Amino acid sequence: MSANQHAQQADAVPGGGGAPDARQLRTILIAVSLALMAVIASVTGLNVAQTHLAVEFAASQNTVLWIINSYTLALAALLLPLGAIGDRLGRKPTLVAGLVAFGVANVVAGLAPTAEVMIAARVAGGVGAAMIMPITLAVITSTFPAEQRGKAIGVWTGVAGGGGVLGMFLSALLVDVADWRLLVVLPVALVVAALGLTLKSVPDSRERSAHPFDTVGALVSTVAVVGLVFALQEGPERGWTAPATLISLVAGLTAGIGFVAWQLRRRDAALLDVRLFRERGLAGGSITLLAVFGVQAGIAVVLFPFFQAVLGWSGLLSTAAMMPMALMMMAASGLAPRLAARIGSRSTMAVGIGLAGAGLALMASFVSAEGGYPTILPGMLAMGVGMGLSMTPSTEAITGSLPSGKQGVASALNDITRELGTALGVAVLGALLSAGYRGAIDDRLHGVPQAAADTARHGIANAVEVSGGTGSHARQIVQAAQQSFVDGWQQAMWAGVAVMVALLAYIALRGPKDPAPSAVADFASTR
Repeated sequence: MSANQHAQQADAVPGGGGAPDARQLRTILIAVSLALMAVIASVTGLNVAQTHLAVEFAASQNTVLWIINSYTLALAALLLPLGAIGDRLGRKPTLVAGLVAFGVANVVAGLAPTAEVMIAARVAGGVGAAMIMPITLAVITSTFPAEQRGKAIGVWTGVAGGGGVLGMFLSALLVDVADWRLLVVLPVALVVAALGLTLKSVPDSRERSAHPFDTVGALVSTVAVVGLVFALQEGPERGWTAPATLISLVAGLTAGIGFVAWQLRRRDAALLDVRLFRERGLAGGSITLLAVFGVQAGIAVVLFPFFQAVLGWSGLLSTAAMMPMALMMMAASGLAPRLAARIGSRSTMAVGIGLAGAGLALMASFVSAEGGYPTILPGMLAMGVGMGLSMTPSTEAITGSLPSGKQGVASALNDITRELGTALGVAVLGALLSAGYRGAIDDRLHGVPQAAADTARHGIANAVEVSGGTGSHARQIVQAAQQSFVDGWQQAMWAGVAVMVALLAYIALRGPKDPAPSAVADFASTR
């Protein structure tokens, strides 16, 4: 099946009223963007309230992490099966049901009296989010005509890429000026608005299949994603050789291999036809999103300690400092379809990857504790533009590689790739930062009392905290920690550059094939 055939619209459910006009298409795009923003904001929102959660529920750090990560785990695990179910049952009713479940779960989380209730509400919210997230993109690919689809996907990827930082900023503002329980106000407000617009304007579409639903494939894929994401989340906390980490990693890899074998056996009735990964579009788009989102998430892990522990900024100011990169990412995502129409998708992806790599190199080369924010801002801006340019054509490549009736699955695959990339980036770049910090600080702690030195080796936040009780050694400890953090930062940044260089070479050789010149000209003439 050709890419053009794959990208055709799904059949609308009878009674849908025909093709949407321009006004309805705008309303549909607003509806799915608001729904997506609610989901993305909830991924990062509670990160700014960790200390408040610990005090409110008298919870350990491990319990707080479970409150935060249980949502992401449920979301990632159920994306593929619920995306496929949405294709069959109808995308509009699935989106409506997901919005209702997500909204109710957030209200319960805001009123939760205990940590256990909070975790349960977060899991329920993750289930609702897994119904929403793949359907938002599937609605775009099944509703928008081909000549407008790229621009709509650009808006979607901009929200998906930059929405997390925007949601974190608004969440930090709420925590600083009000109460952490009001964090649910933002996603609930977005859900209410999205629900109203969805009921009014979003048409229904669904897959018409003679084959039964692949229940075994859905269950095995869930085990695979849970195992891998859990291992990547818990590895840095528990240790990579801890029994829980190893068991989940082995279970995830085993289930992943089993899923591929099962899908090859099912062939036409498969949940996801893994043979399609032989196509350049699906493989190139997936690998690009995995790497780009991994680097983006890893950079966030590096940036916040730099802002707070090295520069001494508040959580709100630190989040605001991330906004320029997020805004550039969102703007570039909207421009990417126009650039792709002129120079081709593969070239656009290559330009974006190159800019992202250059941004990482700038930050690695010029970062310093003394120079502060200005030493990293140019690199952040370049990264934002690069990620925005690479994400939109990558998403289009994935959705265009699967048939119109499988757009929920295509969207879910796109989202799973992002989630796995995020978990992998946090684990790898975070580990490199920690290793670089520990390797650099020992030579800078000469003469410091042994107990204080041991604490300082655990991390920069620990070093700053313990320095207050060390008298004349306080300044030495803080400066040693700051300089060692910068050393670890540079190690993580250069690793990110290496990933971008390898990705650029892959896309140059095996990136998605561009459409014929006539098709590009036709598309460009509509802009």
